Amino acid sequence: MIDGLLSGVLWALDTVVLGIALGMTPFISTEQAIALAPFVSTCLHDVCSTIWMVIYMGVKKQYQAVVRALKTRSGKFIMLGALMGGPIGMSGYVAAINMIGPAYTAIISSMYPALGAFLSYLFLKEKMKPYQIVALLISIGGIIVLGYSPEGLAPGSNIVLGIACALLCCIGWASEAVILAYGMKDPDINDETALLIRQATSAVFYTLIIIPVVKGMGYMVSVVPTKATAIILLSALFGTASYLYYYRSIAGIGASKAMALNITYSAWALIFSLVLLHSVPDLKSIICGIVIVVASFLAAADLSEFSKK
Repeated sequence: MIDGLLSGVLWALDTVVLGIALGMTPFISTEQAIALAPFVSTCLHDVCSTIWMVIYMGVKKQYQAVVRALKTRSGKFIMLGALMGGPIGMSGYVAAINMIGPAYTAIISSMYPALGAFLSYLFLKEKMKPYQIVALLISIGGIIVLGYSPEGLAPGSNIVLGIACALLCCIGWASEAVILAYGMKDPDINDETALLIRQATSAVFYTLIIIPVVKGMGYMVSVVPTKATAIILLSALFGTASYLYYYRSIAGIGASKAMALNITYSAWALIFSLVLLHSVPDLKSIICGIVIVVASFLAAADLSEFSKK
């Protein structure tokens, strides 16, 4: 439980700090920079996260465990999960934002824990009690209300393709958790080993495939020596810690419940935005934030265990 909540708290901090980096000159100076910023920042974020994990695993002297894991069937499943959640899920998310805007993208993509719970039941035989399913749906409802914007879609929006990309993101993120949960059933692969494989796979794919496809390699090279990259390095530290707790939560309580706790980041982000950006949330945001956290906790908690104490 605590691991899942911490994954949400730290991902919120990662999101807010990354947002600060995206507001800096290298990412807003030209139209090309604005268009490439989501792809380049995500690539740099995953590269930086891989660096942090390499250092972490080096301190723990676990490199050999990673090499052994890569040769196993479970290790290859984790690489598949990395591709689903990183390049596929995030690329769908970024493309959807460009087509239908961040508000509607957030609403659609927030459905991923529900899809993940279904996939977990289908493939991992994980079960959620009726009240947990209701609580999960309430939490997702809180995210939808929080992200909803009455302004509507911008003129020229490609609605059908935008929704398809948002759904691709939803499928990618949900599949990642389920595939990783399956891969980590292998006693020789722990959550830390799985995370290094995940981040390295995503970073390599972004650098060698996605960035060249969007023709952003030259631009990314120009961004690297700037202060913005230093901020991304810091955000990646929080993101790496978030992933460690998230993976630990998946291994401990299952993919469906871990996802329910992880989505609380949308509520914690309000607090970090207030502290770091002095952005005061309105009453609707405060209420939605409380609903999201409480409902997510109930979705992951087994109340029968509390009644026994």
